[in-house]
Amino acid sequence: MTDTKYNGWTNYETWCVNLWMSNDQGSDEYYRELAQETYNRAEPEPSFTRDEVATRNLSDTLEGEFDERQSELVGVTGVFADLLNASLSEVNWYEIAEHYISDIDKDEEEES
Repeated sequence: MTDTKYNGWTNYETWCVNLWMSNDQGSDEYYRELAQETYNRAEPEPSFTRDEVATRNLSDTLEGEFDERQSELVGVTGVFADLLNASLSEVNWYEIAEHYISDIDKDEEEES
C-alpha cells in the first residue's frame, strides 16, 4: 500500500484545500468563525462527544460549500471538470474540520 500523506495531511488534495482556506486573513477568519459557531451549536450525542459532533457538522458544511462553489464553475467541462471532481473527491473534509475545531475557544459562551 502506498503512503499518500503530504506535509502531515492525508494527501495532497487535503493539504492544498486547507492551504487555500487559511492562505489569506479574511478566508482564515471566516473558517475559524464558522468552526466556532459550529462548535457552539453542537451538542454531545450518546456515542459522540461535542467535539466529534462539531467536527462532523463542520466537515459536512465545508464539503457542501465547496461543492456549491464547484457547481458555479459553469464553463468548466470535459477533462478539466473530471480532474477537478476527482481531486475534490479525495479531500478529507473531516481532517480539515478537525484541524479547525481543535483550534477554537471551547470556553466561549454562545451569544444570545
